[in-house]
Amino acid sequence: MFEEISILIRLIIAHLLTDFVLQPSSWVQDRQQKKHRSSKLYLHAFITAVVAYLLTGLWTIWWLPLAIFISHLGIDMWKSYQPSKLKYFLIDQLLHLLVIALLWIILFDKWHYTSILLGEVYTNNKYLTVFAIYLIVAWPLGILIGIATEKWRNESGVNTDGLAKAGMWIGLLERFLILTFILINQYTAIGFLIAAKSILRFSDKEISTQKKTEYVLMGTLMSFSATLLLGLIMNTLLRII
Repeated sequence: MFEEISILIRLIIAHLLTDFVLQPSSWVQDRQQKKHRSSKLYLHAFITAVVAYLLTGLWTIWWLPLAIFISHLGIDMWKSYQPSKLKYFLIDQLLHLLVIALLWIILFDKWHYTSILLGEVYTNNKYLTVFAIYLIVAWPLGILIGIATEKWRNESGVNTDGLAKAGMWIGLLERFLILTFILINQYTAIGFLIAAKSILRFSDKEISTQKKTEYVLMGTLMSFSATLLLGLIMNTLLRII
């Protein structure tokens, strides 16, 4: 089993090396411009397959580098037709990792093991509870805080087309971090996170700035408090189910 896991890790390392370390930015630009006609696209897929073949050391498994070459080429070719946005980058990397996982499952015939693992995740009440709490923290709680602070947001004059969206993502990440720290019993880290927010200071020179600061601090405290409460509820549920 140790050797099988080692092969999976090596395949992931080969992908990371060839997709980020060994691939010049000029190749990416060439691919974006020429699409399927880019020679760098095919060369990159070939290098990916070769590096994976060398790192795994599975010299008799000839179909493995071939499968990596074809899948990597297809995914990158699809991505070359998409705009340079975060969601397409994430989809691209997710597809690459799914292909690696699938090839590993086929290579070591792990279908039964994988089905058992997925079944355990799907039916385990603790996993479902954690997933449900994270969903609540990510979206419903964010909407609730937005509604609760709407009056102060309008009064402070925060630009909802700009910084408000950044604030939404900052708040989501803060709640994710707090919930994760509670899950792994690292309450001290929450204190460091709160301290990081202390860079915000009240301004005596400009009233509008003071109002914006008060609005941000109010939203932050509400977000922290609600997430802490949900995290404590989650820990309680995990102990009794």
